[in-house]
Amino acid sequence: MAAWPQGVGRRVLAQTDSTMAEAARMARELAGPEWVLALDQTVARGRRGRPWSMPAGNFAASLTLQPQGPVDQVALRSFVAALALRDAVLAVGCAAERLSLKWPNDVLLDGGKLAGILLESLGDGRGGVSHLIIGIGVNLAAAPSPSEVEAYALPPVALADIGIATSPEKFLDVLALAFAAREESLATYGFGPTRTEWLSHAARLGEVITARLPNEAITGTFRDVDETGNLILETPKGRRPIAAAEIFF
Repeated sequence: MAAWPQGVGRRVLAQTDSTMAEAARMARELAGPEWVLALDQTVARGRRGRPWSMPAGNFAASLTLQPQGPVDQVALRSFVAALALRDAVLAVGCAAERLSLKWPNDVLLDGGKLAGILLESLGDGRGGVSHLIIGIGVNLAAAPSPSEVEAYALPPVALADIGIATSPEKFLDVLALAFAAREESLATYGFGPTRTEWLSHAARLGEVITARLPNEAITGTFRDVDETGNLILETPKGRRPIAAAEIFF
């Protein structure tokens, strides 16, 4: 197996403010996709601008892509990234039955949050997307303190908690190969196979969950993810597609 995917850049920094910010600064200078890994982040952030705690030894990287195709297909990379993350965690020694995927962008270990994914795009000035930045954080060495996460959030967990030790650089090598393979599948076969496999690993599929939107909370049975990546909840008022929300179990 190749040590690194062909045509993909690799940059490792001792420290930066955030890999998402670093990726955005360098995006328009890139000739192709590129990963940037930081061993320390001073202003790390997660979804909706929330702080992201990064104990020493944890993984923080961002991948910059120049996506092709319709704008509404760009965000499907969250499913690609989730499956690639699962592949990488399996590759460093985790048992498959311990892992599940939480819509839209978390990887769970024994029901706790192991990893998170953040997508941001840069416009091309014509209503399209010129660059997609995929930020990934993984608790390799240590999980943040429960006091550092939101109330009702899933408890954070780390690979080290179950006796798996790996470095951020080694994990990047494994993840980059996994992502390249998953991205090739999306480009070749469309979203169908990615969607099917993601659903086969989905946390709480068929169970009652709550989706919290800015102005309402919707509780229903998690039935599906549709062809555009929407979560499908079955509620007393019928099926409800959810494009973006905070999900609570």
